[in-house]
Amino acid sequence: MWDSFLGKRLKGCGYALKGALLLLRNEASIQVQAAIAVIMTFAGFYFEISTTEWMFQIFAIGLVLSIEGLNTAAEEIADFVHPDFHNKIGFIKDIAAGAVFFAAITAVIIGCIIYIPKL
Repeated sequence: MWDSFLGKRLKGCGYALKGALLLLRNEASIQVQAAIAVIMTFAGFYFEISTTEWMFQIFAIGLVLSIEGLNTAAEEIADFVHPDFHNKIGFIKDIAAGAVFFAAITAVIIGCIIYIPKL
């Protein structure tokens, strides 16, 4: 069964779920972002945001968590390849962190657009 097309997809989903759980269990940055996501989800229910607002909010949450996961992966790879300090590794890590910054700022802007009129 696991050799079929569907079986391989299900197996892949299992690896993805394992990766998401590893991130949530071991990475403080993902834990903070996930806590913010939960708070914003409760805020969405409290303020009864529209379907369109929910779509943007869910997109923003997914974007930040995804980019944060990629940032963690890039940092882990960089540390594995070159555990000692190296300017190029530092540059790579800074760029990955910058991507998270862009995603987080985008999420904050989306949150402001949704919630400031409701306050």
